[in-house]
Amino acid sequence: MLMEKYALITGASRGIGRAIAQRLAAEGFHLYLTCRQSIEQLTTLSDALTKQYGISCMPFAADMGNPDEVARIFAQIPSLSVLVNNAGISYIGLLHEMSVADWQSVMHTNLDAVFYTSRLAIPLMLREHHGKIINISSVWGNVGASMEAAYSASKGGVNSFTRALAKELAPSGIQVNAIACGVIDTDMNSCFSAEDMEMLRQEIPADRIGQASEVAQMVLSLLNAPDYLTGQVIGLDGGWI
Repeated sequence: MLMEKYALITGASRGIGRAIAQRLAAEGFHLYLTCRQSIEQLTTLSDALTKQYGISCMPFAADMGNPDEVARIFAQIPSLSVLVNNAGISYIGLLHEMSVADWQSVMHTNLDAVFYTSRLAIPLMLREHHGKIINISSVWGNVGASMEAAYSASKGGVNSFTRALAKELAPSGIQVNAIACGVIDTDMNSCFSAEDMEMLRQEIPADRIGQASEVAQMVLSLLNAPDYLTGQVIGLDGGWI
């Protein structure tokens, strides 16, 4: 008899997280989905996925940078085979003009949340001696971006966290990898003008902006990859960086 598959996807109400939820639902995963504010949108998605694919889907409104709210979610998760840390925010501006509150918000959401979810997911995976943790990162975590020091620092932390935790968990049969995304067509890039996006496109060897569905496809590829693949930060950027 096939084992039931359960996945937690953070930041799933739109963009990359939504695409990942749709792809995993199509693969028969039961889902736990989170968002920070768009609970109506997430509930609608959950209902649609349940109806279309016959899976169970539980939506949660929570700030994943708050350990108490993360603990509240995990109190309702008895089994977990996949954790996708996707929730994230950006900040564009000069560092000396950035407030302490804005810095902390980026770090809490992009980096601290990965710790909070992983530390609670690991015991559930250890019980089965199997599991996959996939962190959605950015090429800026590898090379840094001007005007995005906080975002780059947070994603650089995610990349190092991924490599270190993979070594810690490899003996237990749990794989930890990250996807370093380039420019993906999501709401996060809505702050850029059409001209800015066109300039970015011209820099990308693939000659186009990436799609959220392609990130979802890479997540599925990592779930189906050999267990020997762990501790990797895989670039998905059309050859850009």
